[in-house]
Amino acid sequence: MGFTEAVRTVLTQKYATFSGRAPRSEYWWFQLFYWLVGMALLTANFLVTGGLRPQEVGIFPIIGGLLSIAVIVPQISLQVRRFHDRNISGWWYLGLLVSCLIPFVAILSIIAIFVINVLRGTEGPNKFGPDPLRPEARAEVFA
Repeated sequence: MGFTEAVRTVLTQKYATFSGRAPRSEYWWFQLFYWLVGMALLTANFLVTGGLRPQEVGIFPIIGGLLSIAVIVPQISLQVRRFHDRNISGWWYLGLLVSCLIPFVAILSIIAIFVINVLRGTEGPNKFGPDPLRPEARAEVFA
């Protein structure tokens, strides 16, 4: 899955889809898109305000805040589908997010989420759906 296909899939086809699986490429391409847009807004704000002037709030921080609100549901659904690709329930993601509220445990939770995102997904179908990289592969139940 390429950059534009990943962004299109997350923002249009699977905006609030919490079922199924998401391959690593879909997750990381969308993260790159999100960070590039954020950096572009930050740079534009820096150029328009002429540097760091906290008393002048431009339009770009407002646009960035609206972007964050608009993308929170696709981010969470993508993360849940990424957990599903590792054959882990999405409820674990909620548990890790809640544990981020506890000091010092937050570091371990963030590391756990990162490691899950980096690891390869389950090969072949699992309980959350077919393999997104090879959807034609079938599970042999009675082999």
